[in-house]
Amino acid sequence: MGALRLPALTSIFTSSSSPVRSPAAILPLKQRLRLPIRRPFSTAEKVVVQELGDGKGKVIDKEKDRVITPRSQDFNAWYLDVIANAELADYGPVRGTMVIRPYGYAIWEAIQEYMNVKFKETGHSNMYFPQFIPYSFIEKEASHVEGFSPELALVTVGGGKELEEKLVVRPTSETIVNHMFTQWIHSYRDLPLMINQWANVTRWEMRTKPFIRTLEFLWQEGHTAHATAEEAEKEAMQMIDIYTKFAYEQAAIPVIAGRKSRVETFAGASTTYTIEAMMGDGKALQAGTSHNLGQNFSRAFGTQSDFSFSIFLLTVVSTLTCAHLTGYMLPSTNTGTGVTLSTKARTYGKKSPCFCFCWDLGFACFASAGIWDLNLIPHGSQPTSLTHQATPLDENGQRKHVWQTSWAISTRFVGGIIMTHGDDAGLLLPPRLAPMQVVIVPIWKKDNEKTGVLTASSSVKETLQAAGIKVKIDDSDQRTPGWKFNYYEMKGVPLRIEIGPRDVSSGTVVISRRDVPGKQGKVFGISMEPSALGAYVKDKLNEVPHYDDWRSNIVDVYSYDELKEAIAQGKWARGPWSAGDEEELKVKEETGATLRCFPFEQPEGPKKCLMTGNSADEVAIFAKSY
Repeated sequence: MGALRLPALTSIFTSSSSPVRSPAAILPLKQRLRLPIRRPFSTAEKVVVQELGDGKGKVIDKEKDRVITPRSQDFNAWYLDVIANAELADYGPVRGTMVIRPYGYAIWEAIQEYMNVKFKETGHSNMYFPQFIPYSFIEKEASHVEGFSPELALVTVGGGKELEEKLVVRPTSETIVNHMFTQWIHSYRDLPLMINQWANVTRWEMRTKPFIRTLEFLWQEGHTAHATAEEAEKEAMQMIDIYTKFAYEQAAIPVIAGRKSRVETFAGASTTYTIEAMMGDGKALQAGTSHNLGQNFSRAFGTQSDFSFSIFLLTVVSTLTCAHLTGYMLPSTNTGTGVTLSTKARTYGKKSPCFCFCWDLGFACFASAGIWDLNLIPHGSQPTSLTHQATPLDENGQRKHVWQTSWAISTRFVGGIIMTHGDDAGLLLPPRLAPMQVVIVPIWKKDNEKTGVLTASSSVKETLQAAGIKVKIDDSDQRTPGWKFNYYEMKGVPLRIEIGPRDVSSGTVVISRRDVPGKQGKVFGISMEPSALGAYVKDKLNEVPHYDDWRSNIVDVYSYDELKEAIAQGKWARGPWSAGDEEELKVKEETGATLRCFPFEQPEGPKKCLMTGNSADEVAIFAKSY
């Protein structure tokens, strides 16, 4: 029989690399909800059929295989089958949208829980910005609007009337964030400003795939503003490091972290950093990005700061003495006679050979009159020497625009988990993100065995819950233990505990690992004693699996012909690269592969560009991608 499909996912979501298959017939609800089990098993189902001979209804046994398409046979079909059968998502009424079901959303909640802790540990606060953005905001940053125009969803009518200005349904929030930053940042004391929001995003994708690329998706997006370029760069690198650690330690997904090429850089960013993950079919998935925006958006929106109360030109005030407050020096735009300030400032007078300036109990000391940047002076330092001398600003005396970053991961990560770990049996979840880490399956044959088995199962559940483990008992008697084994394997539950009458008598349990199939993954005789059992299960859940075979899919290449051959074989091609944008676009056009990143980890020694033969400082990775 054919594999069970989720019809709308097959028809609504299509992959650019997979043929579009005709949608399967829509099954009655009751039939669709039946358990799909892996080969070679099947279920015998009673089906009423109409016999043509005597016209009477006859009950017969009919074998119906409900299976997940083998991954090696059709990766795209397998992916859709897993999403449908594991009840991760369903289709939405609008083409290209999806409904994330409770089990799928619980994975996203686990990602949120981890990330929220990391964001707050690094000084970020959660907040929320409106979903609707004036179109004029998008137009302010030229490369930004050019990069996002094809994907924008616009609102032109509201309340039955045409809007004076069309609104953009949030594709990303850099523009509206900067609009608000201009109202919140007035002084260097307002920096750094570091926020994050959990929100939905709309991008009008033409080719969609559930969790990977949909019209609407969920994500977190961080936005920060800093006093210096160095601080912004440090922030951008810090966040890509957090994403990298999450991928390895929580999602058990090996990634390559690196810098995007100019062609692949986020629209409006100076630099984009990325983590690239290899999926089960060898394609790359951009799993998270961190952008150093430079001053591109702050200049477009006028997001400035009086970092040092702006520009100061200090002159000799011979009638004053240091450490003696005599009054205020008022704001002045005449740098020949005073200082340029945005607020009143207290002044201290001359103490040869330096000039002293005080603001809110902060002191600065200068060796001579001139234009200085007070932002670099230690706040609250009483001037005792010339060590507090600041760095001169430029001659124009302009206010400073802030330096910014933005960074994000999305529900795309859920798709990455499916495609990295899943197998022909279905979903396989990393323990730290699994909504259900352990399932307990009680097993009994006789009625007089049931009570003892269920009592022991409840005791084991309480033990594991006390240890902070997410656990469930499936004590229903409508399904056989074998059915339950297959069902929870398909759901990707990391550990299964089996408890039967013999286990009750011996005070032990049987534990099976989802990531180790067959008898090799089954361990007998694990003690039910609470401390021993809790420690054993936690230890197994903390064993994040490592997948090293992905490295064999990365091929070092030294010529364009070698690159093309590697891509044709479904490999990642890694080779020296110093060619320009035109050559990069040529690779994409001729091979379908894109430059994924320049990895942070680079080989030593001289290199020659695989395309031009010129000297190259870095190697780049090319691959087909989602």
